[in-house]
Amino acid sequence: MSTEPETPETTEETGPGTPDIPEAPERPDTPERDTADDAEGTGEDDGSGDAVGTGEGAGDGGGEQDGTGVSAEGSGDGPAASEAEAELAAQRIERERIERRKAEKKAPIESGAKLSGKAADLLAAVRAVESGEKPVATVFAEPVAAPRRPAAEPVNRPQPTPAVTAPGVPAPQTVEAVRRVLAAGGAPDALAPQVATALGEGADTVLREDPWQLLRVGGVRPEQADGFARALLGAACGPDDERRGRAMSGWLLEQAALAGHTALELPVLTEALARRAVPDPDAAVQSTLAEGEALVFQDALDEPGAPDRTARDAEAGGEEGEEAERPVRVLVGLERYALAEESLADGLARLLDSLPKEAAPPWQAAVAGATGGAAELARAVLGSGLVLHTGGEAARAEPAALLGAARAAGLRAWAACHTPDGSRRFAELLGGAGESASVGTVAGLLSGAEGPGRDADGALDLDLLIVLDAPQLDVECAAMLVESLPDGVRLVLSGDPAVLWSAGPGRVFADLLAARVCPQIASRTPDAGPLGELVSGIGVGELNQVGAPGKEIVIVPVRDAGEAVHRTVQLVADSVPRAIGVPAGQTVVITPGHGGAAGTRVLNTALKERLNPGPGRFGGFDPGDRIAYSPAAGRTVPGTVVQADADGLHLSCAGARVVVPRERVEQCVRHGWALTAHQAVGGRWPAAVVVLPGDAAQALSRPWVYTAFGRAERHLSVVHGVEQALSRAVAQIPAKPRTTRLQTLLRTQVPAAG
Repeated sequence: MSTEPETPETTEETGPGTPDIPEAPERPDTPERDTADDAEGTGEDDGSGDAVGTGEGAGDGGGEQDGTGVSAEGSGDGPAASEAEAELAAQRIERERIERRKAEKKAPIESGAKLSGKAADLLAAVRAVESGEKPVATVFAEPVAAPRRPAAEPVNRPQPTPAVTAPGVPAPQTVEAVRRVLAAGGAPDALAPQVATALGEGADTVLREDPWQLLRVGGVRPEQADGFARALLGAACGPDDERRGRAMSGWLLEQAALAGHTALELPVLTEALARRAVPDPDAAVQSTLAEGEALVFQDALDEPGAPDRTARDAEAGGEEGEEAERPVRVLVGLERYALAEESLADGLARLLDSLPKEAAPPWQAAVAGATGGAAELARAVLGSGLVLHTGGEAARAEPAALLGAARAAGLRAWAACHTPDGSRRFAELLGGAGESASVGTVAGLLSGAEGPGRDADGALDLDLLIVLDAPQLDVECAAMLVESLPDGVRLVLSGDPAVLWSAGPGRVFADLLAARVCPQIASRTPDAGPLGELVSGIGVGELNQVGAPGKEIVIVPVRDAGEAVHRTVQLVADSVPRAIGVPAGQTVVITPGHGGAAGTRVLNTALKERLNPGPGRFGGFDPGDRIAYSPAAGRTVPGTVVQADADGLHLSCAGARVVVPRERVEQCVRHGWALTAHQAVGGRWPAAVVVLPGDAAQALSRPWVYTAFGRAERHLSVVHGVEQALSRAVAQIPAKPRTTRLQTLLRTQVPAAG
């Protein structure tokens, strides 16, 4: 039984209102949600090499930009990821802490007892869905925001070293027992370690009793789990098995999370179950809810600020006090994302409520020390515990100036970026060599490998935290970050709202911007030069013709995918170094997906053959190979191979040495001359070659083009074979929406900002 998954329908491909639930991506290290060719298996992804697409000439808006003919551009360095296990452990500890906090709020509920607040709302919602009755009015009542409470300005506290434990490894006997069960069902025994990790102690017993639990392993598909169940259960196996319905429900919710949703609307979930041959989708969902494997929510659809529904009823001639039914949407989501989203909303409300009424002198000094565009940002931070800052690459100078002013005033201030490359570029804006110590990555901050340390209560010892690349925060990462902040701290989330959203579930930054619960500062500092002009136009839906006297932008028309691969290799290895002066090692290639005739797999094979040929002695890698290392789902760290030995594959990532164990190389390491846009987001290279073969037309969207073109600092070459699809994508195809609850949760706790 092969476990190679089919091509996922991706976040930008599948909206929350569509019945199509995205399939699992090939690996956790390939979170390309904006393309149809993320994995092998469909015509869109791999197809035959000669059936890729036409693309005679430059065709459309791409060709409008420049008529010149060569190209250039290049690359960057990658982030260090040696703290991967520590990061995962810290995230697990933080998640357990979140769950404990939620559990503390709940008391045993006796039948018939009167409840209030969220407990009553949730209980009423669950019972309403189970019984089919109309929800009670209290479910939809908007709670009054809690009064803001003053809190003392944080004081310096000791910084103990955070305790980090190694992630659990399944016992050998458990793995061996699982291997025997897999063999009995005809499944590959290579899955045994993953199954044992997913199902825990007694995994073999769990798997025998419920073979569909195999779906908990990433990459396993429903038809494969069905075949495994038939082999184990024989005649007792059927599509109407309650265990199958529950497993399919959970699997579909996991696929939705991989596509960026934190929950699914109930009709979408039941429709997807029906397509998976579940005879009674409603019963399957009810069973999933009853077993506690998912949660149900009812969110009111009235827009904030709408007239009171009782007043509307009176105007319509209804009886006094009578309340009309309020339109709602019923959502089903996995507990982990529901808890994360609720914890994030609670934490943000706490930050907004805990700000002191009067700012301490150091804060007043920091505001006085901020100049230019940073002054407006500093004034907003003075009066709010949460501030959103938007802008492009040049706008990063404003939070950098705020960080410098805060540290000069004696405040404990720190900045975190999505990638080590982003941290390096941000540190360069700070000036002094010592200031680079106040900048790191979000992953390093959460794992304890970087940052200011934690106080006696486990909170980050900070007065101000600035998070760059905020659109890349998924809901779980954001929840852990906010949970780690003490009362009274100021949080600034800064980023470019036009780039691709996070690889993980949620759209935290976009939801916060839409909720309008805190000050929002839009930078007026534009990105300079022809590249800045081109990307700025794309951000507003216009693919403009831009003058490029220094060959900053070059369009290379191609007819098919084979020619696209040939021209890409020529550009990276010869044209860009010769014409622009950027070496091949500093040029990044960006393409819409991993599969297909001009995806990352094909391009990396061709680029390796030209730039670093070798036999691939260790899992296809040789010393000097450029790689993309994924220590965790949604994180990609560019680097190079140093050597390989019995310990594993030795990498150099952003100057740090990383050893990837032999058994994890296939899952975590890819060749990295060519990346997807999601893998490249957060980094910038001197030159970028963006490959748009004919079969990529369906994958293009405005955020994808904006992100891919925006990775170039000095030069951009566009290998163009999609004809009019490029200009159409920029003008007409925004990001597909994601189904989330953060806006609703925030609006019930925090009044809208003026």
